[in-house]
Amino acid sequence: MSKFQAQAKELVDFDQKTLAISALSIAFNPIFWNIIARQEYHRGTLTRAFGGNAKFGCYFLAATIFSLGLFRDMLYERALRHQPVHPLLETLPVTALAYLLLAAGNTLVLSSMWALGITGTFLGDYFGILMDARVTSFPFNVTDAPMYVGSTLSFLGTALLYARPAGILLSAEVFLVYQVALRFEDPFTAQIYEKREVERKRGSKKAR
Repeated sequence: MSKFQAQAKELVDFDQKTLAISALSIAFNPIFWNIIARQEYHRGTLTRAFGGNAKFGCYFLAATIFSLGLFRDMLYERALRHQPVHPLLETLPVTALAYLLLAAGNTLVLSSMWALGITGTFLGDYFGILMDARVTSFPFNVTDAPMYVGSTLSFLGTALLYARPAGILLSAEVFLVYQVALRFEDPFTAQIYEKREVERKRGSKKAR
């Protein structure tokens, strides 16, 4: 092993299978829910599975996404435990920053869920369950994607709390995966609401 490889392994141990498993689970989750949500929008797959009840279908998807998120977080923590600790990350300022990031991340996630509700949080618009109006209150006046930003901050906070450089690397993956997901989700969601507005206008014209 070269000197460079030895130094790199002191930061991130790529030989640990738990690291690869965690990375795969991080990538898998948004791919999964985007595929399922698109299938629902175009074919009503889950709605049909629940006897035509869109809300039940959405609740099922919500429970699945939530469970997958818990499993992903468990794999992430397990991966961190198998990675080397870096002394620079064990300092008091870094620990304080970790708790700050975790507090901020959880605040964004929980307040977002409170503002949107279950169906608003877990892709209800793909089931035809649309919000009456766009939510502009906190945390959406801070960021357009509080769930994703909050989740990323929580991953990074956990990495710093465990003092594992590998966690910072996986947090960067979380950020990139969510950025890609937003490139698919935002335009599609906007299209769904634009379609509703067109249908509303047509309905109001017929009513005249």
